[in-house]
Amino acid sequence: MKRITIVGAGILGASAAYYLAKNGAEVVIVDRNDNIQATDAAAGMICPWISQRRNKAWYELAKEGARLYPELVQELEEMGETETGFSQVGALSLHQDEDKMRKMEERARKRRADAPEIGKIELLDEQETKEQFPLLADGFRSVYISGAARVDGKRMRHALIRAAEKYGAAFIKGNAELIHSGGKLSGCKVNEIVLEADIVIAANGAWMKELLLPLNIHFVVAPQKGQILHVQLPNMETSKWPVVLTPTSQLILSFADRLVIGSTHEDTEEFDSRPTIGAMYEILNKILPIAPGLINSSLLQAKVGFRPVTPNFLPVIGNIPGLDNLLIANGLGSSGLTMGPFVGKQLANLALGKEIEIDLAEYNVDGALK
Repeated sequence: MKRITIVGAGILGASAAYYLAKNGAEVVIVDRNDNIQATDAAAGMICPWISQRRNKAWYELAKEGARLYPELVQELEEMGETETGFSQVGALSLHQDEDKMRKMEERARKRRADAPEIGKIELLDEQETKEQFPLLADGFRSVYISGAARVDGKRMRHALIRAAEKYGAAFIKGNAELIHSGGKLSGCKVNEIVLEADIVIAANGAWMKELLLPLNIHFVVAPQKGQILHVQLPNMETSKWPVVLTPTSQLILSFADRLVIGSTHEDTEEFDSRPTIGAMYEILNKILPIAPGLINSSLLQAKVGFRPVTPNFLPVIGNIPGLDNLLIANGLGSSGLTMGPFVGKQLANLALGKEIEIDLAEYNVDGALK
């Protein structure tokens, strides 16, 4: 039985832990449980098919991530983990420009050929759009994608960790330090306890630079600060409302007890976890002209998370050169909740010597090493 330690328990590390434990590995998950993880503060939209990003390697991970979710959620529910925060509620992509709407619809229909999970694609007029999401201003039409979903990242990762523990995984809260000798990792130290491991998986996002630096590995990852607002509308049933993608790139996600709106994309070198008035102004200035019905909502909280961004905004996945038993994945950025379970599954298969479903050359770790 392989002994595998995972450093980082966001959506990526939690998913890797689940698939490893499910396949019989001896798994230990180590996490500081910081309150500024990207997973906990992410918006949670699962709808990659209408993105205008042209990078095929990025799209492949996002598409496969969206495809995996229903299967994964069913597995978790069969294990009694029903609080996953996942719901296939569909999505409305708004616009006032008819030509752009047509191009968006055409892009989705082309991509449905190898992604049937997109589901139904419809052009909705202004009235039909407002019926789906009644808070909108006049003048917006939409492309409706029935296969889109939303997920509460915090609930999903907790469900994954609980499921992994049911398969025998252990969770330790603390700061991990890698133990390295003779050109090989022997494990890591946490809270003065040495955890021996055959393989270590590093999945600690924007904090990976500090984890690898003692090994003289200069990993290039930048924290991107994302701020998001949670609001509540009294006496309104919002749990079934679709995700809303606005022309300003802001999102609105509706849950039973709140709406999540945002977010910001702030490039920074510091982990400043303060919610700022400037970010709130940016979000509301972009959202309220589109959804003026939010004006009477009450502010529940502002959340902050730090997305990991690697060079060329493309994830890196695989072995650290020269350390065959150190696997990493990083750089999922704002697509982390979409890609996380799929990439975590690939890491698990790599660690177990099983076949993987991606070409690692497309996500070369060397691209993030100085």
